[in-house]
Amino acid sequence: MNKWIWTVTAVILLVTLVLEFAFLGDYDSHWWNAIPAFYALWGLVGCAVMIYTAKWIAKNLLNRDVSYYD
Repeated sequence: MNKWIWTVTAVILLVTLVLEFAFLGDYDSHWWNAIPAFYALWGLVGCAVMIYTAKWIAKNLLNRDVSYYD
């Protein structure tokens, strides 16, 4: 299952890169559009930030003692 997830992730990454170069290749209205694979990297960083923020919230804000409801 783990190998299957990595394969699907790699395919999605490749598809998004191809679509980015196909549809946004000549679109330079912003400075970040000139950076290759910017939107793929932006999505990767955004997901990593969300995951680590959720882990921090679960550990520090939502974690209760075993005797919390007693």
